[in-house]
Amino acid sequence: MTRRIVLAVVGALVLASVAIGYGVLASARQPGAPVASSLSLTGARIMFRSTAPDSKGHLALVAKDDPGGPRSVSALSCLRVYAAGGTGTCLRQDGALTTFQIAILDKNLNVQKAIPLVGVPNRTRVSGDGRLVAWTVFVAGDSYNHGRFSTRSGLIDLSSEDMIDSLEFLSVTLDGHPYTAPDLNFWGITFAADDDHFYATMSTAGHRYLVEGDIAAKSVHTIAENVECPSLSPDGKRIAFKSAIDGNPAKGWRLSVLDLATGTRTPLAETRSVDDQPAWLDPGTIAYAIPRGPSDSDIWSVPANGTDTPHLLIPHAESPAALN
Repeated sequence: MTRRIVLAVVGALVLASVAIGYGVLASARQPGAPVASSLSLTGARIMFRSTAPDSKGHLALVAKDDPGGPRSVSALSCLRVYAAGGTGTCLRQDGALTTFQIAILDKNLNVQKAIPLVGVPNRTRVSGDGRLVAWTVFVAGDSYNHGRFSTRSGLIDLSSEDMIDSLEFLSVTLDGHPYTAPDLNFWGITFAADDDHFYATMSTAGHRYLVEGDIAAKSVHTIAENVECPSLSPDGKRIAFKSAIDGNPAKGWRLSVLDLATGTRTPLAETRSVDDQPAWLDPGTIAYAIPRGPSDSDIWSVPANGTDTPHLLIPHAESPAALN
């Protein structure tokens, strides 16, 4: 293995001890949790990761028209989940080891493939037709980062098995010019409908950019600054995202929507800090998680046009994905 990978593996072991916020130490099912024996990714439902005491860390589903109602709980324990097009993902520990993997699920939530991840899992997305799968992990050990966390994002085409282990291997164009730097970090991939283009966050030299990627061309180019954790709308015309307040992550993040054609940014009615990759419930509604404690969260929703007020959608939950 290269020196960077060796360092990342060591970093992953260290990071495992601080991954409580993502449920690593809390993923074991509590006695009496209502686990369903047969679940699927079909129907108008919302999939999520439960943070309720009796099902903490488990993949779960609720009816889209009754999100606060009864939940069906899977036996799968995950740190982050997502699904689209009949394909699901579950970022999880690799057995009892302090290593991790992305488990790729079929429509009946059976594990079809497990890919080892070098780092602590943080984000995952699936393309609308279920063909492409992406992940982001935290790593430590990069010499330029002085011991702080870095991120790695990769993706796989399930139809061809072609994989990009890290977006850092792609050619980068920044503000119209070719760009290379040792401190490139990527996270928060979201896919376009053509199974070739995607959007993600890129950071370098203290700046964070929205980038558009081309899988066939193995390239990315910057579109806008101070855009993190993008989520492409169902019509492919808007990006929901979080942005650092005053450009400073220490002040928290504000949810907004970017019109890709005009560049117009619309701040949403949610004024609390949201450190999450938002998800589209439908063309007009954004969902996201807000912590209520060290290892507990609620899923909230807010209109995508900046009006109205936030609404509690699913208590004791995080990592939402709307199914059709």
